[in-house]
Amino acid sequence: MKRPRPRFPLPGPVVRALRRLGADLRDARRRRRLPMSVVADRALISRVTLHKIERGNPGVSCGHYATVLFVLGRLDGLEALATTETDRVGLGLEEERLPLRVRRSRPGPRPATS
Repeated sequence: MKRPRPRFPLPGPVVRALRRLGADLRDARRRRRLPMSVVADRALISRVTLHKIERGNPGVSCGHYATVLFVLGRLDGLEALATTETDRVGLGLEEERLPLRVRRSRPGPRPATS
């Protein structure tokens, strides 16, 4: 039985990125000469789920994608995916909010001495 389609359409760039990720995972598996059954067993998923991942199906859990990356020794790419060092937009926005100049704070009132 087929599952119903999502209620909202995914943006085109998201669909293309998932398809590309799936194709890259399939290529990585094939370069390592690993059959689908071996990768699925190591990732603790079914072959059907692995097939969906390799097709870029958006209905598959992100955790399953990450596990397949781990099995193929490619988890480092996921870890670097959204690091703050590569967030050009965020860094640019942060830079815009920097103060124009920084002043020394005035010393507070001195305590009374007796």
